[in-house]
Amino acid sequence: MPPRTRKARSYDPARTRAAVSAQFGHVRDVVRGLGTERLAAPTRLGDWTVRELLAHISMALQSVNRALEQPAPAAPELAVADWALATAARAGEIGEDARALAAGADPAELLERTAARFAELAPAAPDDRPVAVRVGAMRLDDYLVTRCVELVVHTDDLSDALGIEIPYDRQALAITTRLLADAFAGKAPGNAVELRVPPYAAVQCVAGPRHTRGTPPNVVETAPLTWIRLATGRTSWADAMSSAEVSASGERADLSGYLPVLG
Repeated sequence: MPPRTRKARSYDPARTRAAVSAQFGHVRDVVRGLGTERLAAPTRLGDWTVRELLAHISMALQSVNRALEQPAPAAPELAVADWALATAARAGEIGEDARALAAGADPAELLERTAARFAELAPAAPDDRPVAVRVGAMRLDDYLVTRCVELVVHTDDLSDALGIEIPYDRQALAITTRLLADAFAGKAPGNAVELRVPPYAAVQCVAGPRHTRGTPPNVVETAPLTWIRLATGRTSWADAMSSAEVSASGERADLSGYLPVLG
């Protein structure tokens, strides 16, 4: 039996906007206390330093500002799920832009300016306004969902680089978890496995016999941050399993062949 067509998940625009601002604010709070030595520290993102990572984080919101400063395109072309599977092709140019921005700006000032401009532009923009972004035209409310993902994923990168715990806005973490779970289900469609990421998401995925009642025969369960790291390639399936960060039962519960979701 073919898998059922998934209904696109909806996100509350007001909560999404608040989540974007809150998560960006958590990063700004950390950056205010960083000196030159810590800004030069390495990250797990190849040869990026903390300074370059912070430039990239600022770009997550700068892209919204830039889009709102430009004329709106005729109509949106992409939905949230399309964005999730289209980012890898842009990694090279994004990296170059982050390095260039980092070379010419103080990170704390950059984040402050970016947040201030967002606070000026975003409140007046309708949720359904089309915006032109790297991967194509999207609705503003959909694009802000993707900004939650960028901010949460890279907050985790920053926490790892600095060895500190940076807070996560609960709504931003929930949005990120759900989007990446839905994107995984789109990449590995089916009803043979139930992927659970409590308390935020549970999706059916992977082709095979469809479960109809009782406890599913194939279940994968993990915590939100572990799922985010798996979906973005920050950790491997083997490492997550060996450290007991993932519970997987059933002959089809090995998801390693479908990961990561975002390149």
